[in-house]
Amino acid sequence: MNLQKQSFGRINDQIVVDLFTLTNANGMSVKLTNYGATIVSLMVPNKSGQLVDVALGFDSVEEYASARDYFGCIAGRYANRIADGKFSLYGNEHKLAQNDGHNHLHGGHQGFDKRIWEIAEFAPGDQSGLSFTYLSPDGEEGYPGNLNTTVAYTLTNDNALQIRYQATTDQSTVVNLTNHTYFNLAGAGSGDILAHELFIDADFFTPVDQDLIPTGDLQTVTGTPLDFTQSTRIDSRINVPHEQLLRAQGYDHNWVLNKPSGELGLAAKVCEPRTGITMAIHTTEPGLQFYSGNFMANRINGKNGQIYNHRSGFCLETQHFPDSPNQPCFPSTILNPNQIYSQTTIYAFKN
Repeated sequence: MNLQKQSFGRINDQIVVDLFTLTNANGMSVKLTNYGATIVSLMVPNKSGQLVDVALGFDSVEEYASARDYFGCIAGRYANRIADGKFSLYGNEHKLAQNDGHNHLHGGHQGFDKRIWEIAEFAPGDQSGLSFTYLSPDGEEGYPGNLNTTVAYTLTNDNALQIRYQATTDQSTVVNLTNHTYFNLAGAGSGDILAHELFIDADFFTPVDQDLIPTGDLQTVTGTPLDFTQSTRIDSRINVPHEQLLRAQGYDHNWVLNKPSGELGLAAKVCEPRTGITMAIHTTEPGLQFYSGNFMANRINGKNGQIYNHRSGFCLETQHFPDSPNQPCFPSTILNPNQIYSQTTIYAFKN
């Protein structure tokens, strides 16, 4: 396993940010930056053995700092949406930043994606990884408690990228972390992702209202265009005039995974026919947010002169459910002192 380090630019012309490249024995590599603990590039072999960059991103940290689409980052302290930017915890109301209309999204105006993380290298066995740590102070973006978060990326020699999350707090708070990489298994900048074939191991999803906030119900996918229990092309039903798709302008929903929460199990599998690349996602989390790039603007200037257009990437975000702090029937996202928040997600690639 090989690790390289280089400069990735400066924030505010002062703070130097680094770019790290992990490469395994097969030539697969991942580039990571300590700005947002972000995946910048993910080079995966296709069916011809050629390496394909399947992660959308930018060439410099300055571009990440000005971007609004959360490319490759760790989203937190609470990934996804919280209704009206507020929640109550043990009788105390907490008001958060409202950065998605009147709702709170992905941690606020300056979430974990816009923070500089501390870095440490580690070597589990014959593998290699990078660990990123960030201390979110009490009151940041409205959240209570000092939250100490560590995200560890490990690249294995069987072409899997493992992400392990841990967090502790000194006050009761809410936590929901995820990685927000936009994938295109045909290659970043190669066009849209509509021909990808997607399987999600979930019989239910959480329907949303006009503001994309869950209603609190669990609805069966049977008979709806949100049924991916059989591998299905993304574009086969994305334009069906179904209420849920109209509200989200496509797919931007949380699926309730069939596997037991807390146990590592299969969540989803995606295949791109042209490259033959398949990505299987295993997670300990109870939910999976599938986002089909509906709100991506056209003509985004990406890496290496690439242009990212509408729906040129998709996200599969392993996480707890949106708005859980306001939904008592959803799995809890409360973290108390002397508890450890912990989750694992694995992206495994084959060709």
